[in-house]
Amino acid sequence: MASALLLATTGALAAATPDFAAERRQMTEDIAALARQTRADTGRPAFDARVMAAMAKVPRHEFVPADQVAFSYANRPVPIGHGQTISQPYIVALMTDLAKAEPGDKVLEVGTGSGYQAAVMAQLARTVYTIEIIEPLGLQATQRLQKLGYANVQVRLGDGYHGWEEHAPYDAILVTAAASHVPPPLIRQLKPGGRMVIPVGAPFLVQQLMLIEKNQDGTVSTRQILPVAFVPLTGQQR
Repeated sequence: MASALLLATTGALAAATPDFAAERRQMTEDIAALARQTRADTGRPAFDARVMAAMAKVPRHEFVPADQVAFSYANRPVPIGHGQTISQPYIVALMTDLAKAEPGDKVLEVGTGSGYQAAVMAQLARTVYTIEIIEPLGLQATQRLQKLGYANVQVRLGDGYHGWEEHAPYDAILVTAAASHVPPPLIRQLKPGGRMVIPVGAPFLVQQLMLIEKNQDGTVSTRQILPVAFVPLTGQQR
């Protein structure tokens, strides 16, 4: 009887646990609508189907603090502690789309935060290397990603300004905090033909989301995509 009671209780708990499937569907609809509205700026009236599928799959509510779960699928940033945020879903989708990661690609992320952007990118690329300078966030993200089964994501504690040279070059680099300039080490670690997406500008002011493309001869071309507002990149910038 005890065994049967335990199974019944476990089943009831599972049934009571929300999976937020409807919220994820609404979130992807909101992203698609905003993509259409901003196409004049981004040149993208719609995002790649693989990107949208990743956004629909990753459980965003698992990447926010317990007191923010109710807001996890709203199309806005959500605080995650230590003065940091999880980016607006539309911006996550846009940056992922701009990176154009393929299944065999190796991706570097600077600014792990809660691990959400890395989890989205992990659906698209072979391996994601992500760096977080705030130790508690980095440790929490590592545990969260492991618990959720993202085996192709590796987290490192450190200053992302300098990249992660051990695994370079990268097919794509995402920077999820605003830098005053594009870090030269990241340019060096980007593979020819690779793409970097990074917000550039002064802290706590409107910045520009930039697409940096490295040509086969090692030169780079840059394009402004959209005005954004990110928390500042911390650590050593020189």
